[in-house]
Amino acid sequence: MINRLCIIGTGLIGGSLALALKKSAYCKHIVATGRNEDNLKKALHLGVIDSYELDYASAVSDADVVFLAVPLGAMRDVFEKIKPHLADTTIVTDAGSAKVSVIDAAKQVLGKLNKFIPGHPIAGIEKSGVEAAFDTLFQDRRVILTPVAENMAEDIEFIKSMWKSAGAEVDMMEAVHHDLILAGTSHLPHILAFALVDCLNNLDDVDEIFRFAAGGFRDFTRIASSDPVMWRDICIENSDAILSMMQQYQNEMQKLKDAIKTSDSDKLLEIFTRAKQARDLFSM
Repeated sequence: MINRLCIIGTGLIGGSLALALKKSAYCKHIVATGRNEDNLKKALHLGVIDSYELDYASAVSDADVVFLAVPLGAMRDVFEKIKPHLADTTIVTDAGSAKVSVIDAAKQVLGKLNKFIPGHPIAGIEKSGVEAAFDTLFQDRRVILTPVAENMAEDIEFIKSMWKSAGAEVDMMEAVHHDLILAGTSHLPHILAFALVDCLNNLDDVDEIFRFAAGGFRDFTRIASSDPVMWRDICIENSDAILSMMQQYQNEMQKLKDAIKTSDSDKLLEIFTRAKQARDLFSM
């Protein structure tokens, strides 16, 4: 049970965690803080949070847990704002989708990392903002924690319990490995969706292209409606892993390009069949 949870960044992720913990009665009081008072007022009006503070000191000083749900590029600034006001017993955790950069920022600012438990909920939709938050976002979804050596077992278990109370399944992973896996399964697909939409949008007959776009195009490019600021930051903060995955994808695209150019039907069928089998197995 959490007596007081402070959420910094009350959007889709922060808001959905608040609603999930309210639903499970796992948290007595949820306070939020951030730069946008209008958004905080909206979160309060919607019943997502119990109160808000514009002053970081007031928001975090009595908190059992501080949850950072801000873009990766803002993490360091938030660490700097909250550091002077954190109690020795307060656990800080986050939702950043690139863990190495967040851990590095925490280490540079906080110094000691014994009370910082890095995490990443593998959940989300293309919509953003507190209006999009809902209490079942994390239900049966995975949350990855990437603890550091200084973390205490009981603190890790406390954060695991928080996420389980929100309906999530919790996995543990080393930060570097997390960033590589997510570069392939999340970051690269979003980049491809953004790139395809931008590519087609630059064509002369763009209106006709989008008018006749079928379900496959809508399904594939749905995630291109995601928050551009968040994805800009992800590309910068997880650049090494993303570039590695992009290179591997470019190699595969070259194989397809060569097969199409030479009308190599056997190669095309081999690649498509292998991909279908892998996707069908994943769907089971």
